[in-house]
Amino acid sequence: MSTIYFSYLPDYLDTQEELFDACKDGDVDRVKEILEWNPDIDVNWRRYDDGWNGWTSLHIACDNSNLAVVSVLLAHPDIDGNSTNRFGWTPFLLACYKGRTPCVRLLLKDPRVRVNAPNDDGCTPLWEAACQGHLDIVKWWVASGRGMDLGEPGNKETDAISIARHKEETEVATLLERFKENPKETRHAVRGELAWYDPAAAEIFALVIFLADDLLRLRRMKSRGVRQAKKFFKIALQLPLELQMALCYRVIGSAKEIIPWQTSEVSFKTLSTKL
Repeated sequence: MSTIYFSYLPDYLDTQEELFDACKDGDVDRVKEILEWNPDIDVNWRRYDDGWNGWTSLHIACDNSNLAVVSVLLAHPDIDGNSTNRFGWTPFLLACYKGRTPCVRLLLKDPRVRVNAPNDDGCTPLWEAACQGHLDIVKWWVASGRGMDLGEPGNKETDAISIARHKEETEVATLLERFKENPKETRHAVRGELAWYDPAAAEIFALVIFLADDLLRLRRMKSRGVRQAKKFFKIALQLPLELQMALCYRVIGSAKEIIPWQTSEVSFKTLSTKL
């Protein structure tokens, strides 16, 4: 009688190296399977053989600009979005250097990612993007609203504007100079150019409109309504300026009159004092 052996778990599910290889190959189904069957796997394992110099699975996924794999890794509870290789390079820095715009956009949305973390040589992700002339990455970074470390002015080793000028990346340098001089206006213009859309921001926008409609109702009430309205304004003042603008003209009751974003904060504060 022959013996039949049943193998319920593939051998590759036991190793971090196989996870790394699956991410390198862009095999998202295999990545999901490995993570599912190995809940205790070290998802931040660093590979040093074959010249990988401490890359993690997230590094290789970002290098290949495989959004599906990157998304799966970021969803893992133990993932370290700021893991570094032997030279201090994070996945985000690597993506900025290589010009992996889709991955950069995805990582910019993750608040856990330290977008200004430098490598061991002191080079920041923005500096690398500017040095390589990756204009799209700089634009999406500006549009995202995440902080930007422009570096020490005049120092080509850290100043993103200086290195862009030195490398004759004129468009990048000009955009960063505009942002440095007037960040809010520049961000507004870039978002319009990119037709920037963030589902999370849209959800917040819908909430603001809902609350504004409720505030219109409160305005018709007596003293109790006034106290509630003031509390509402105190909370709403913490919203981003663009959402304050939306709330302003919504509360005024005229969707036809859009308050210019440059004066929205003043209009908002003026309106709040009238309640």
